Amino acid sequence: MARQPTDVRPGKAHQERCLPLSQEVGDALVSYLTTTRPTSPSRYVFLRLKPPFRPLVRACGIGRLVRRALERTGIPPRTPMGAHLFRHTAASLMVQHGATFKEVADVLGHRSLQTTGLYAKLDFTNLAAVALPWNGGGQ
Repeated sequence: MARQPTDVRPGKAHQERCLPLSQEVGDALVSYLTTTRPTSPSRYVFLRLKPPFRPLVRACGIGRLVRRALERTGIPPRTPMGAHLFRHTAASLMVQHGATFKEVADVLGHRSLQTTGLYAKLDFTNLAAVALPWNGGGQ
């Protein structure tokens, strides 16, 4: 069955996830759709803001937007600097605000908590609270 323009892509793991939308995000989306989004017959939500008003459907296009925005702020180029940066930021903020690794894994679509564990190194306060005392390197 062919994917319809309104379908949400499930990602690498091919798992569909339903996530709640915060009121703030919902309001921003309504504002975009009613005042900013160019008029187009396309059923895709996000379109280029300059003609031709094509859909933003590929991660590389979003990545380009992210890189350009970061470069305009003076942030030096580095990897990852594209759309994947949003995943790292979201996961880091979730952990810093008390989400469990299981909750972060569910949002990101990780099958393994080991994959999600890559984000643990960003939460030094919580890591320090659960770290075992170090005996100074004695064997």
